Amino acid sequence: MVLVAFLMPFAAQAQEKNKEALALLDAVSSKYQQLSGFKANFEFSYKHPADQAASKQQGEIAVKGSKYRLKLPGQEIFNDGTTSWTYIEDGNYKEVTINDAAAAEDELTPSSIYTLYKKGYFYTLKGEEKVGDKLAQVVELTAEKRSASFRSVTLYIDKASKALLAWDIQDDQGGVFSYRFKQVESPKQFEDSYFVFDASAKGKVEIIDLR
Repeated sequence: MVLVAFLMPFAAQAQEKNKEALALLDAVSSKYQQLSGFKANFEFSYKHPADQAASKQQGEIAVKGSKYRLKLPGQEIFNDGTTSWTYIEDGNYKEVTINDAAAAEDELTPSSIYTLYKKGYFYTLKGEEKVGDKLAQVVELTAEKRSASFRSVTLYIDKASKALLAWDIQDDQGGVFSYRFKQVESPKQFEDSYFVFDASAKGKVEIIDLR
């Protein structure tokens, strides 16, 4: 999904691997890994400190293990775990950019959000707050190294079901990307071909192959 980092001082109390937070993160990761797949609508927004209000948009995500298909305004991303396709359609112009999925290893994807904590991050349980009508436990991840792709990620986890409800990512300009799941269909079955871009189904498409 589309993601970033935040340059911020590391508070001493945040530089820890809290056992309570770890148990919660392990429960979320385990729940995700047991799913055959899921599909969800979500709302995402970006708020910069200089802006009066956040810009909000809608998206759709389908996930199966390391595979995902992400629909955003103006573009669609297909990833079958080996290859990634970013498809853009603007009027009559159609373009797809192809990359090795491994080239995006440092990016925060709809799959890696569930395992991000396992390497290179401190984590601490920050408390509880409401996300919609659900009570969420809040876990903050802070990068161990200042050179990390993501400096601060906050996860909101349903206290009852241990499902991930939302997450926030702060960028190096002080802005915040926020993602909130809306309608979720789970478990969901997908053919592997659902995560592969088929140019022949789109008509005339300019292909940019960066592999």
